[in-house]
Amino acid sequence: MTIFSRIIAGEIPCYKIAEDDRFFAFLDINPMTKGHTLVVPKQETDYLFDLDDLWLADMMVFAKKVASSLQKHMDCVRVGVAVIGLEVPHAHIHLIPIKSESDMNFRNPKLKLSPDEMQEIAQRVRI
Repeated sequence: MTIFSRIIAGEIPCYKIAEDDRFFAFLDINPMTKGHTLVVPKQETDYLFDLDDLWLADMMVFAKKVASSLQKHMDCVRVGVAVIGLEVPHAHIHLIPIKSESDMNFRNPKLKLSPDEMQEIAQRVRI
């Protein structure tokens, strides 16, 4: 069972942003920018492109709703999208509120936000 499956199951706490019957979105605990969110399928699948076409399409529509809330509630120009998939063997999409392309550099130092800051962001963005 991956760490994301344990988060979805409620075994590990998270700052949940959105959930439906197939997908789950929560704040990244090592964010690149404030509001950095992970979107995952509840079905444990290692690689995003191993999802069948309908699941992949529906996951993107779910991610679009989350990105819309991030765009509305976070100080950003756009919401960047990244799929790397090497960190955790569970398909996931990074949604990152950005002001410039350099905000998408995964080599940048991660932000250190307090639990109160994370909770405030989650409440502001939650859909």
